[in-house]
Amino acid sequence: MGSGVEYRERMSDSDALLWNNERDPMLRSTIASVLLLDRAPDEGRFRQALDRALERIPRLRQCVVLDPFAVAPPRWGLAPHFDLAYHVRRIGAPGKGSLRELLDLAAPIAMQAFDKDRPLWEFTLVEGIEQGRHALIMKLHHSVSDGVGLVRMTSSLVERTREPDPSRQGRPRSVGEEAEGSPERGPFEEALEALRYRAGADMARTSRIARAVRHGLLGVARDPLGALRTAAGLAGSIGRTLRPVSEPMSPLMTGRSLAVRFDAFARPLAELRRAAKAVGGTLNDAFVAAVAGGLRLYHERRGHPVAELRMTMPINLREGEHGRDAGNQFAPARFAVPIGIEDPAERMRAIRVCVAAARSEPALPISEEIAGVLGRLPRVLAVPLFGSMLKAIDFVTSNVPGPPFPVYVGGARVEQMFGFGPLSGAAVNATLFSYDGELQFGINTDPAAVSDPELFVECLERGVAEVLS
Repeated sequence: MGSGVEYRERMSDSDALLWNNERDPMLRSTIASVLLLDRAPDEGRFRQALDRALERIPRLRQCVVLDPFAVAPPRWGLAPHFDLAYHVRRIGAPGKGSLRELLDLAAPIAMQAFDKDRPLWEFTLVEGIEQGRHALIMKLHHSVSDGVGLVRMTSSLVERTREPDPSRQGRPRSVGEEAEGSPERGPFEEALEALRYRAGADMARTSRIARAVRHGLLGVARDPLGALRTAAGLAGSIGRTLRPVSEPMSPLMTGRSLAVRFDAFARPLAELRRAAKAVGGTLNDAFVAAVAGGLRLYHERRGHPVAELRMTMPINLREGEHGRDAGNQFAPARFAVPIGIEDPAERMRAIRVCVAAARSEPALPISEEIAGVLGRLPRVLAVPLFGSMLKAIDFVTSNVPGPPFPVYVGGARVEQMFGFGPLSGAAVNATLFSYDGELQFGINTDPAAVSDPELFVECLERGVAEVLS
């Protein structure tokens, strides 16, 4: 994570919402990645990479420190008993070490809640994968960062060459060595600092609102009807953002549980990009259309055809002054997407219109302010409210761009990277990770919602094939 990433002492209001939602285990927001390595990483170089990451990434040695009076969002403080051996583990692969067995191993690791008194990450190095390979399972809490931020952060862990790069040697740390960070505070100091933070945040928010009001008054003077339409549009957008959802649109994927199942497959990047370009769309349009086609086929095969399903898609907000923040910089957009369109080109065009409308929602630029309002509510109210917005989502899609060149961990080449986003109450999360000319599809499903996962993945692969055709 190098110098291009900034680490703030306190969580943003959005980060804090993701953390506080842990009170409801169905809303856990754990990000998991499974990296397939062509061989065993060199132990010494892997440790050097970890030392380099520990030196450059403060979050790896920090835990969550709550404000005792809940005035301010939690802050990141040094973990007093940091133990690298707890966070980095080695195990043998089950069975013959197939991809299926590896994913079945990774799923329960991702399901387990984090120890809240430790930094919110875990690595598991898996030995004995088929064809002489190894694997690395990476687990991170979503309050630390989103997928794009995670890619930036983990740049300190990987290298561009199989041979050692002397310029990237990390300084070894002893187990008890302290990292740089905020000093430990007593309860009174903690409360005082939280009050200072809240006062400063409220002043900044008031200043932004005042500027908006001045701009609005000028708009009213110049175009009264236009200003009223803008205000009404913003109010309606906020209402759509916060509107509870009572039940899924899918008549089939209605069950919910705390379990997950991981599936994965890969396709060439150039092929999907060409398919998107053929209809004037983007790679993300083609990806969502492929997932939608797979969902259509699955519902048809199970005897429950549908016309639309409700999707959540993170809208990347990494622009302007917060573009380098290590924390989350996205707004979750919820909207219905057409599922029943059989022609893949027509489906891509229709989805492009839906996504464009979601990106233009007036509430998106003030998503942090909305999160701040939710964060000021008592947790007994805020968590159920957030749950009512998420637990009836049919599926989630997330498109994360990765490095377009091969990278190495301890001299072992990373052959594939599969990302698995959290369900957070949805039935399905389909995450697309692009790496070295290939698209890696990570599929996270709730077994209570998707009772025939083999058929489901078969239908998703057919959905991708439809778009490629």
